[in-house]
Amino acid sequence: MGRLFGTDGVRGVANADLTAELALGLSVAAAHVLAEAGTFEGHRATAVVGRDPRASGEFLEAAVVAGLASAGVDVLRVGVLPTPAVAYLTGALGADLGVMLSASHNAMPDNGIKFFARGGHKLADELEDRIESVYEEHRTGAPWDRPTGSGVGRVSDYTEGFEKYVSHLIGVLPNRLDGLKIVLDEAHGAAAYVSPEAFARAGAEIVTIGAEPDGLNINDGCGSTHLGLLKAAVVEHGADFGIAHDGDADRCLAVDGSGAEIDGDQILAVLALAMREAGQLRENTVVGTVMSNLGFKLAMEGEGIQVVQTGVGDRYVLESMKEHGYALGGEQSGHVIILDHATTGDGTLTGLLLAARVAATGKSLAELAGVMQRLPQVLINVPDVDKSRVSTSAELALAVTDAERELGTTGRVLLRSSGTEPLVRVMVEAADIEQARAVAGRLADAVKSALG
Repeated sequence: MGRLFGTDGVRGVANADLTAELALGLSVAAAHVLAEAGTFEGHRATAVVGRDPRASGEFLEAAVVAGLASAGVDVLRVGVLPTPAVAYLTGALGADLGVMLSASHNAMPDNGIKFFARGGHKLADELEDRIESVYEEHRTGAPWDRPTGSGVGRVSDYTEGFEKYVSHLIGVLPNRLDGLKIVLDEAHGAAAYVSPEAFARAGAEIVTIGAEPDGLNINDGCGSTHLGLLKAAVVEHGADFGIAHDGDADRCLAVDGSGAEIDGDQILAVLALAMREAGQLRENTVVGTVMSNLGFKLAMEGEGIQVVQTGVGDRYVLESMKEHGYALGGEQSGHVIILDHATTGDGTLTGLLLAARVAATGKSLAELAGVMQRLPQVLINVPDVDKSRVSTSAELALAVTDAERELGTTGRVLLRSSGTEPLVRVMVEAADIEQARAVAGRLADAVKSALG
């Protein structure tokens, strides 16, 4: 069996790859593994279970709840809420386990299962590996001790989750948003009701799009992966700016008043300066990834802020933050982690804090984001090559050295093997877009020659 867990839980086409049987089995295995690890410490365990609005989430939620209850875990169903809300509630309610059913920004037919440990933190790799192992043991017929009678888990609906999470978000804000007009694109997803409520309570005048989930329309031409509708709506309504989330609202991207995109790097830059001013940017450091735009690093260095880079993926950003005690990190895609207030990327929180900075400074979002200039970035995917040799080929190393010499200090090169496909990604940044394209094209040819 190949590894079920990816960088962000278990995902696949619902009812094809991700079946009810798999969801039930993984939930039983998770309960047993956490019990073995001493997580439950002899007491009756409790789990928080939430989902995004996908139609498949209904039967997958039922399967997860059945699996947990059959393993003796009491279940609090919180219904449709963002991933960061489930993580927050897992910690706030003192639950032993959290489960979120969502495929984030993926298309509607997909779904996923994400487990959170006590406190709302993502499970360590070794625990995920152990869950897979126990799941496989059960699947192939290994017996397990099934509780009976009063030992089975009880299931109840926790209806206060929405209010508790919104109150948490409002409580984090340093100032109100009165006077701002903001368009919110909710991707017909998990934040369709939470996000508008939070922004409205904070004082903003809001216009919502993509806020009518029907189970089938999540991420359909809207949200953080499709910014066209948001750009048009901001201009049409004369809004100050717009905020876009993905299906489970762990991401936040923005557009300024003219409809220009503000990506995750720019949002990080704005929040880093705000947090430093408030004395909250621990170690005067912000964490990004190797895919962060060079313009972000140059801007932060110009402000005297250190940038630490990790591998691609918000889990690696979070690992670095937790290991070294940093307060802020994120990705260009809009995963922003503010560790004092969230254990995972929280798109609604990020959007609120971005809006609070606009309100507090009286500057437009475009002015604030102007602290960094995005360098032109060209990405070429080179398929059908031996990606395992990308770091060992002498021919390729020579081509990279030549490219770096040409770009000097105003550009950079990154070659990265895809984690899911047989291809190598060539990324080049330069002060001039034509130079970036030319260098990227030559490197792509070098990859084909060296690794084809």
